[in-house]
Amino acid sequence: MRRQLLIGALGAALLLGGGCGIPASSDVRVDGKGGAATEAGSVGGRSSEPPTRTASGSDTNAFVRNFLSAAAGEPDRAYERVKQFIAPEHQSRLQEKKGSEVALTVVRLREAVFRGESDSTTTVTIKVQQIGLLRANGTLAPPVATETGYQFSLRSAAFGGDDERAGLYVLDPPNVLLLTDNALQEYYQDESIYFWSSDGSRLVPDQRYLPLAVPDERRVNEVVKWLVGGPSDWLRPGVVGLPDRTELINNATGANGRWEVNLDMSGDDQTQIDRLITQLAWSLGNRQGELELKVRNNSQPVRDLNELRLSEQLYPIKVGPQRFGVYEGAIRPLDFPGEPDGAVPLVAEINRNIVSASLARAEDRILAAMVVTGGKGRQRLAVGTGRDPVPGLNRSVLDYASISRPVWLRTVDSRPGRGLVVADGRLYRFDEAARMYQVPLNLPTAEVTAVAASLDGQRVALIAGGRLYVAAVNLDGGGVSIGPPRALVTSLTGLSAVDWSGEARLVVAGSASQPAIYEISVDGALETPLKTDVGARVTHLTAYPTNRTVPLPSGAYMYEANGVAYRNSPFERIEVEQVRDVTPPPTGVRPSNPSAPFFLY
Repeated sequence: MRRQLLIGALGAALLLGGGCGIPASSDVRVDGKGGAATEAGSVGGRSSEPPTRTASGSDTNAFVRNFLSAAAGEPDRAYERVKQFIAPEHQSRLQEKKGSEVALTVVRLREAVFRGESDSTTTVTIKVQQIGLLRANGTLAPPVATETGYQFSLRSAAFGGDDERAGLYVLDPPNVLLLTDNALQEYYQDESIYFWSSDGSRLVPDQRYLPLAVPDERRVNEVVKWLVGGPSDWLRPGVVGLPDRTELINNATGANGRWEVNLDMSGDDQTQIDRLITQLAWSLGNRQGELELKVRNNSQPVRDLNELRLSEQLYPIKVGPQRFGVYEGAIRPLDFPGEPDGAVPLVAEINRNIVSASLARAEDRILAAMVVTGGKGRQRLAVGTGRDPVPGLNRSVLDYASISRPVWLRTVDSRPGRGLVVADGRLYRFDEAARMYQVPLNLPTAEVTAVAASLDGQRVALIAGGRLYVAAVNLDGGGVSIGPPRALVTSLTGLSAVDWSGEARLVVAGSASQPAIYEISVDGALETPLKTDVGARVTHLTAYPTNRTVPLPSGAYMYEANGVAYRNSPFERIEVEQVRDVTPPPTGVRPSNPSAPFFLY
């Protein structure tokens, strides 16, 4: 998983020297290093603990950077670490909290202004974008604070008689624990834990942040505590937690590649216990070794973690993605060296009048959903399913002025296919008969412009009113309901397209002073510029989500802007020569542009 992050304007200001008028975004990228001094060992080349107060000496830029990282680490010591940076006579201004109430205000830094005062202090004014609240359970909740800036002062510790090497102190500190997005990336490992979907058919990832300072022997214990505590608030409508009143008996322990977890859990349902063992195996990530689960001190058979993951795959994918696009109203394969290819899985009679499409594999069937042209410039949804090739299509009863690219909600069994699509600014679910039903959403605006579904089929990303949202999907009972959407904070404005690029990552098109494509974490905390010189508004965006079942060495996505289709890795325009099974136009006739590219997997 990539650890690259866009540095906000303050990050640039602190690295290059104080100043003002720095732009709100930058193409500068770092590889998870953050520029902070390393004091307390490292994990994977990154610092496990933020620098101490004196690490920066009298360098005000470095000191402020370190102060805004000081809260990082294990929650029970967050106030202690931050107070070391605050002058003793001002420490009482920080209202200290305990236990699960400890939360860090995560901000994206925009600008810093340093002003020297006549009393030899320095006033620091920072402008920020509020990202979220990092809780003690590792979740990043939506932001609570509304401040767009903070101000505090610095003085030399030598003011009290110490020498210059004593460093600096903060005066009049903010009354919250601030943490920058850079520090979140530098001092935490983002982890996925898994909960069973509401219909019990599959595991759904839930993103958490684990301090790198947590010792290796306690990392399994933290993961188990997260599972016992239940899913993140926004994900809760689409998943189920462990049985009520489940508690951890003592701490989960591990030594010599063997992990022991002891739970007080109601019921003696062996099926439920087996499902929990699978849930634990995936939630422990890539950790190797054996797992012994005890339920009220009664041991279950010891299981090998890697064998469990191999026998219970997360996603029903068997082959890598194939690239397709639309050329002159028909779906055509796109040929690129070294990539899987294949024929269009539709009979020729129905492969026409197509604007955009979504094809998915479901066991031994193909699910096909397409936007097709209708009369008077209108559009309809066309849906067909069956063995390869799909023999026929059903069309929606109504036509619309505009329909987005449809998406399928992937399942792990043979149940009928269901999907989502945006038509004339409203979100609809559809079935294999192309019947469309409006999906109610609790949003400030009713104008939806894009929808994308995760690989697990239990989460969606939406663009509504130019803002980005994520929401849980509940498929229990045969219907489709969407939980309350969570708004994500991003540096991009005027968002136009979105897709899932990984379990906990989105690829999003918008504007960063000019049209751009970013990768954004599912909680909005971490963002990476993928392409900042797109040149025109992106109208179509599709990605193959990185996963542990059939992975790719790097994220793959394609997009369309100004009527021209492109792919990444390497960035290049998709030319007609890469469209298979087409007849070249006569000499002197300009060929059409391939459009609406997508992946089949």
